[in-house]
This record gives sequence, structure tokens and C-alpha cells, in this order.
Amino acid sequence: MNRTDRLYALVEELRAVSPRPRSARWLAERFEVSTRTIERDIGALQQSGVPIWAEPGRTGGYAVDRARTLPPVNLTPGEAVAMAVALHRLRGTPFAAAAGTALRKLLAVMPAADAAEAHRLAARVHLIGDGPVTPVPATVADAVPAGRVLRIRYADRAGAGTLREVEPLGYLGNPRHWYLLAWCRLRDGIRAFRTDRIVSVTTLAERVPQRDLDLDTACDIPRERLRRLTLV
Repeated sequence: MNRTDRLYALVEELRAVSPRPRSARWLAERFEVSTRTIERDIGALQQSGVPIWAEPGRTGGYAVDRARTLPPVNLTPGEAVAMAVALHRLRGTPFAAAAGTALRKLLAVMPAADAAEAHRLAARVHLIGDGPVTPVPATVADAVPAGRVLRIRYADRAGAGTLREVEPLGYLGNPRHWYLLAWCRLRDGIRAFRTDRIVSVTTLAERVPQRDLDLDTACDIPRERLRRLTLV
């Protein structure tokens, strides 16, 4: 998650629990950054006029005046894709049609550039069956929209680790796991990295070069019932 998105997310997190506070440590764990980063972010928000104050004491933390803040009107491209993945699991339920209509309404009010980016991101998400419910580290979840090279330590089936630089290209979900689809510079080809085997990850400053996501060249990806995520 980049800083701009994190600042918006911080305000929304504080709004959601207002008037109760959130501690800097809790927020740091939630957004996978240091408490010092959270304190800097809160200071930047306060300087920009967001009504955030500090509650002292053991149960204290940061709180926001909900009545004087407004939630963002539009979804980000990443949020639209996240909703589409969640709604995908409603297929076959009585709520599937209504969920699809709701998403189309939200996409219709998004800025054209954001809607186009959401469709681009969705085209890089592939699912088998209903997709998994396992969590994915935030840095990995943000890898494709961020468009930055990652340095990961990856454990194989036997637990042996290798250090690799990878260029994130997309995601694959099956009923049990999420995979990061990326160009692996160590193997010189597209590989599928199971996200729960990514031991550590660092985002590098280098931008991912333009590459097509060609699943025919990726190894160890099951093909049965493979379908691309769509937003409509």
C-alpha cells in the first residue's frame, strides 16, 4: 500500500471506530508499518486539517471527529477488484444478481481512468472454483497495482528458502491458496509463488517492465476451470 492510500485508509479506520481511539501500535500492525511511520502519517493528516486528536492513557490512542470528516465517494481500482473477488463467491446464491448490479453502479461513478485501471487489474486475476479465503500479506496484495519489483525469500515444499527478485504480473486463486504470478529473475520465466510460502518481502524502487501475463509459459498452474475475473 502506498502512502496516499494508507493516509485515506487511516482516516477510514479511525472513522469506523469513532469515538473510540486506536493506538499507534495497533495501527502499525494493521497497516504493516512501524509505529514511527504511523505517527508521521497522523501528523501529516493533522497538518492537512483532518480533526484527529490523541487520547492519553493505557487505553488511549488516536481518534477522529466523525461528524467533521467525510468518507471517500469513489472506490480505488484496487478496492473495485477486491469487491469483485468477494462478490465472485456469491455465485449461485440468491444475492448474486444484486451484488453484480451494485458493483456495476459503483464502477459507473468511478472516474474513467480509475475504472479502466480496475478492469486492467481484474484481467490479471484468475480463479479456479470459488477462490480461496486464505489471507495474503498486504505487500503482496498490493504488488500488482503498485507495479514495483519485489525481493522475496521463498520456501519450497521442503522448506528450503531462496532469495529472488520478481516482477509481479497477476494473481491466481484456487479453492485452497492464493498465488502471486510473477516473472522470476532467478528462473528467467513466469512462476507461481504460493503466498503462504513467501517468508519475507521487500518492495524495491524499480518499476516492473511491461510484460504480458502468458499463463501458457507459467509452470505448475492447474488449468481446469481456470477463468479470468471480470467486473461486469
